[in-house]
Amino acid sequence: MSISGSLSNAFAGLTAAARGVEVVSQNLANVQTEGYARRELELSTRHLGGAGGGVRIEGVRRHVDGALLASRRLADAVEARDRGIGGFLSRIEAAVGTPGEPGALGTRLAEFEAALVAAASRPDTAPRLEAAVEAARALAAGFGAITRTLQEERMAADAGVAAEVGRLNAALARIVELNHDIRVERASGRDPSGLMDERQRLIDTVSAIVPVREVAREGGQVALITTGGAVLLDGPAAEIGFTPTATITADMTLASGALSGLTFRGQPATAGTASGLLGGDSLGALMAIRDELAPAAQARLDALARDLVERFEGADTTLPAGAAGLFTDRGAAFSAADETGLAGRLVVNAAVDPAQGGALWRLRDGIGAAAPGPVGEAGRLHDLIGALSAPRVPASGGFAGGARTAQGLAGEFLTSIGTARQRAEGDLAYSSGRREALRAAELATGVDSDQELQQLLVIEKAYAANARVISAAEAMLDRLMEI
Repeated sequence: MSISGSLSNAFAGLTAAARGVEVVSQNLANVQTEGYARRELELSTRHLGGAGGGVRIEGVRRHVDGALLASRRLADAVEARDRGIGGFLSRIEAAVGTPGEPGALGTRLAEFEAALVAAASRPDTAPRLEAAVEAARALAAGFGAITRTLQEERMAADAGVAAEVGRLNAALARIVELNHDIRVERASGRDPSGLMDERQRLIDTVSAIVPVREVAREGGQVALITTGGAVLLDGPAAEIGFTPTATITADMTLASGALSGLTFRGQPATAGTASGLLGGDSLGALMAIRDELAPAAQARLDALARDLVERFEGADTTLPAGAAGLFTDRGAAFSAADETGLAGRLVVNAAVDPAQGGALWRLRDGIGAAAPGPVGEAGRLHDLIGALSAPRVPASGGFAGGARTAQGLAGEFLTSIGTARQRAEGDLAYSSGRREALRAAELATGVDSDQELQQLLVIEKAYAANARVISAAEAMLDRLMEI
């Protein structure tokens, strides 16, 4: 080999070694950087005139396990869904309260029954009648508080959908820009790895909102397709639309048009916990809370309120036909056609409430009584107590068949929420464990500092060897010049 050929080979080797040091230093510097993919310098043999011409730098390759990355992204989406639903059910369970807990719905119902028993033992005592009316007001207020919590959850979910849609559209727009920049960098022969890292982090963000599959396209670009089959991005990005609602009441639903749904490229799109174009993720969980889970809980609470209203309407024989009983729908008689939101409108009949111009004796003698009866007569109070403990089949709410007491129905309502919450916690534990396992496997394929330092020693030896070749060639040239 000629001296010039040796110098050419050595210079190529030094260049490759210098580039290798740069790649290794980048890897070591980004050991803890989220979304960073390990780089490796790709080298090949250079040929000049049919003979070896040293080493050629082909480029820098990012080490990414596509299958593992796709599985981890889907696991992120499932965990986000389970966490959102589990959190909602925990908050609703806390709002209903457990039996015996101060302020719990079951506790308020028990306190009301106890107050009626105390009033029946001394029907001539105004303070005991007043305590019974106050306990009835507290029970109605408990229904109202749970209703407010449910509607606040729906409003929070609605606002959360608006925020997630904003993040999704912004991330998609940025990915379109990165796709273009990566293509330009590749076409110009530069390394686009940093841009690809940023794109990967953004796709992770998108996948937590809407689960997607990444599909490679020409020039290093990617397309994003949801698990429901919607093309979020393939060239230009799709626009996801949503209009938030400031105030939500129990009667407002997506089906009635009172609430906004998601739009995809200007057309209505479905989103749910397991299916739909944009479902199976945090966005789907928020839509499910607003449109399915909270309304279902409200329907059961309204059925419980209806059962309470009808129990006392049937127990008071002094009431004229169509008149309101002890519990009313904002002062009016209950209508089965207007059950939705009843729990939030439940109030004590003003006829028994002195604060509203009523009289306490009507609780003892009947709301429809024309005049006070004997102060020692407790028969109608016992009828009210019996109404609470009498088995009765609920008329709505989807409760399983069978007659129940008022306390039994309230207990079943709480049990249904608690069971759903426990199931959601189990789902979350599984999805979190799966995500952590996939995350650990993904990190295992990342930067290993020990391996990088070993590679650095190899590069150092190669650099030293090429430097010695240059020194030897220099010595030969010097000797030739001396001759």
